[in-house]
This record gives sequence, structure tokens and C-alpha cells, in this order.
Amino acid sequence: MKLKWSASAVLAIMSGAAHAQSSVTLYGAIDTGLFYQSTSAASYATNAKNQGHIYTVKDAGLYGSYWGIKGTEDLGGGYKANFRLQGIFNSGSGKLGLGDTTGAATLFNMQSTVGVSGPFGSIDLGRQFTPMIYAMADTDVRAAEYFGSIYVAWLGMNTAAHWTGTNTNLPIGGLFDSYAIVYQSPKFYGTSFALEYAPGGVPGQIQGGSRESAVLRYSNYGLNLAAMYYNAHDTNLAAATPTGLDNNRLYYLGAKYTFHGLSVSAGYGIGENPSDRGATNIELISGGLGYQFSPFFTLTSGFYYLRDRNEPANHSSEYALGAECSVSKRTVLYAQMGYVANHGTMNSPITFGQPVAPGVATTAAMLGIRHSF
Repeated sequence: MKLKWSASAVLAIMSGAAHAQSSVTLYGAIDTGLFYQSTSAASYATNAKNQGHIYTVKDAGLYGSYWGIKGTEDLGGGYKANFRLQGIFNSGSGKLGLGDTTGAATLFNMQSTVGVSGPFGSIDLGRQFTPMIYAMADTDVRAAEYFGSIYVAWLGMNTAAHWTGTNTNLPIGGLFDSYAIVYQSPKFYGTSFALEYAPGGVPGQIQGGSRESAVLRYSNYGLNLAAMYYNAHDTNLAAATPTGLDNNRLYYLGAKYTFHGLSVSAGYGIGENPSDRGATNIELISGGLGYQFSPFFTLTSGFYYLRDRNEPANHSSEYALGAECSVSKRTVLYAQMGYVANHGTMNSPITFGQPVAPGVATTAAMLGIRHSF
């Protein structure tokens, strides 16, 4: 009898816990297509050799394939407790995405957060997207897609700063930050801001491995404006002992305006190593034009220019054009084309995950499908 009561009590407790959790959702997306590129390289090294054209099935023509679990519990009074676990994977091979450390498999490499939201805004703790990437996406007609966008141009800044492409610990800015604390304010007449601080956790070094950023955004009447500052210490020095060196800084200003389906955008950024600007000091200029012909069909285009401010011979100009057709609520067919003219040692890519040969012109095209669930 006692055993039966204990089992009933456990079931009651579990039932109550499940009832208290407002929602738990499994979600994700798979994005795959046929890809062609006229040059290729074995790495993002600025002296990598041209291995010739490449034709393959490739992941991420619009954005990366990912899956995740998220949940929300209503705490009452407009407050909620939230969690999110999200990881990227390669749809072509099934391999997991990059982590902070080269060679380390990371299951939830995009987001693994817990936090609270309410009338004050939200606070999330853990590995998560940096506020800067939202600011850049909001002010780019091509919405920071993985093919020919402000996101890819920013990756070009990193390859020029000798990023190896084998981890997410970048020399200029950051897409994901681990151990981060991010506050997002509510909107006030279209204006909001976000603050990030990620302590490095290095013994004896308050600044060792730490990151901080701030973003100010405005979104109203079809106009998006963004100003962003990102700063990090001991970035991309996995083999070195952290010392608190301030060596990663990115400034960005951007704007996008949409009127009756027509969108235009412009952006300007500077990425540098504040401890050695003679080593890294890169300028970014972007522009975009797009038109939504219907709720189901959109054309977008973008131009992205990078210049090494220390060596003017190193520069690149990238052009991208894309068409997206929504055939259902969850499925999108797309076509992408891109061209980049790299000069000097510049090796700006056209799409994420596929290096190009440095110092030469490259074209790329992709036809694909993206399905969300």
C-alpha cells in the first residue's frame, strides 16, 4: 500500500511539473542545394592555391540547417522563464557545427540559454547569438543570409584577418559568444537597445577572454536603423595563454528602408585589432536593393566592398542576386548567384563554408530548398 502511494505521489509531482511548464517546442530547418563555384581553396589562408571549380551538394543556401528545443513557463504578472537549446548541422554530411575550439564537437553550438523576460525586457545567460548580428541583419536587404550578404562580407573581414574557419572564435566581431549575459530592452516608440557582457573566466585575469558589446536599434514606419559596437579580449588565440589583450573591435552603422515592397539598405563598418591596428584594420561598405513582388516571391541584391586600410592593394568587391519563392508556409525554393573580385591577398568568400582562391575573381551559383519545422 505504501509503495502504491509513493508511485502515485511521484506521478502527481511529475504531472504538476509538466502542467507548470507552459510550452516546450521542438523546431528547426533543413537547407540544402546544388552549388557551383568557379574557384576553390583548401582553406581560408590568404596564400591558399586555386584548386579549380567545384560542384557539389551544399548546406545553407539561405541559412544554416539547425534543430532546437525551446520552452517557456508563465511566472505570472507578465513574467516568463525561458530556455533554448539550438545547434547547427551540415545537412549534406550530418556533421555538427563549429564550436569555440578547433576539433571539438558541439551539440548546441548556436544557443544554450536560460533566462527571464517581462515588462523590463529580457535577460539570457549562456551561449547565444551576439546582438551585433541582429543589427547587421536588420539593415541588409539580403538579411545576413549565408550566400552573398552583410554576414558573408563580415566573414570576409575575418578571413582577411587570418581566421582559419575551423572555430567560432573570430578575430573581428562574433556570431556566437559563450558564457554570455545579454540584456534586451523592450521597444519604446520603435527604439530598443541590447547590452552584452561575457566574462572570460580566466584565473587572475578579469578581462582575459572577455567580450562586451552594445547595440542601438530603431524600427518603425518601414525604417530600420542600427548602431553597433563589439569588443573582445584574447580573441582567436586558442594556443596562447590569455593575458587580457584587447584585440578585437568592430563598429557598424546601418540603415534599411522598405516602401510598398521596395527595400534599400546601406551599411558601413570598421574592424580592427586595437592592440595592433597595423596588423588588422579593415573597412566595410555595403548596399542593397530588393523588391517583394508578392507575399510568395522576392528578389534581393547586394553589393559589399572590403578594403584593407593598411594595404590599399588588398580589397574586394562582391555582388549577389537571389530569388526566393515560398511554395508553402514552411518550404522555400531559392536561386542564388554571386561574383567577387578579390585583389592582392584578399579572399572574401561568396558563401559561408566554401573558401575561394585569394586575389582572383570568382563566380558562384546555387539552387536549393529550405524547409522549416
